[in-house]
Amino acid sequence: MTRDIQDVIIVGGGPAGLGAALYTARDKLKTLIVEKYIPGGQILTTDRIENYPGFDNIDGASLVMKMQKQVETFGARIKQTSAVTAVEKREDGNIDVITGDDTLVARAVILSPGSSYRHLDVPGEEEFRNAGAGVSYCGTCDAPFFRDKVVVSIGGGNTAVEETLHLTKYASKVIMVHRRDEFRAAKILVEELMDKVNEPNSNLEIKYDTVALAIEGDGRVQSAKLQNVKTQAVEDQACGGVFIFVGTVPNTHFLEGSLEMNESGFIKCDAARLRTSMPGVFVAGDCRVGADMQLVTAVADGVTAAMALNEYYRDPAWWNSVNEEYLQPSGV
Repeated sequence: MTRDIQDVIIVGGGPAGLGAALYTARDKLKTLIVEKYIPGGQILTTDRIENYPGFDNIDGASLVMKMQKQVETFGARIKQTSAVTAVEKREDGNIDVITGDDTLVARAVILSPGSSYRHLDVPGEEEFRNAGAGVSYCGTCDAPFFRDKVVVSIGGGNTAVEETLHLTKYASKVIMVHRRDEFRAAKILVEELMDKVNEPNSNLEIKYDTVALAIEGDGRVQSAKLQNVKTQAVEDQACGGVFIFVGTVPNTHFLEGSLEMNESGFIKCDAARLRTSMPGVFVAGDCRVGADMQLVTAVADGVTAAMALNEYYRDPAWWNSVNEEYLQPSGV
């Protein structure tokens, strides 16, 4: 039986995948999005978006609905399927996308499976898990919703420090909770954090050797139950929100052994054209190395990958080309 060969299969129907599909479908390419659940990804849990161009305020589900309708208007198809288990290059140059139900074939693939926030898995986290209720995983996205409120931030890596500093621009007070007595973050970031703590009338306080046991409230977050891991003392910290910055996990386990990834599972790529280590396979969004983890940049990644497809279609040898016009560090 001759298989139906797609021009492009997009793995994942989140913002990056929908952004890619809009451009490939408008270019009259036979476009298939494969999605395990429903289109949207993590953005579906966001009840208020104010940093996406063109919308003063929109919830994630409504934005995804608009994006999905738009890509389908141009002919892209969305196939709900079991999880993708592998992506493999064929001898004829095409690419197999293997799911638990079927093997799909395409001339090229755009990987946009996204990533998932690491959770604390404490009582109350899931109950209040959106900015409207008080638990957030993105300070850049949600800080303005907590203007003049007391908030708790949790974490100790680079992202935690950067995002906590961002929160201080909006919150009346930020209480940073870290389970150790020193930070894993880069020295320069820690120095910036300490400078902020030591400012006169600083609105930033750090609680070392402390973990969160629970997030509590009635309808929305009102307090966080904290424990000092050395003294075992427990306190109820009144707050209007809790920001959890303990890392993200890329949804790329099905690609182990087939593509180059870093030790955390993020896909390595050519940052300018989003080419991966497998010819014909591009990557877009939060699952790639260097992603900014923002809605608008995920969509932009999808567009970049979709446009790069045309260069690959015109000349497959382009995949291994090096563009010397791209500026290297220090202009080298």
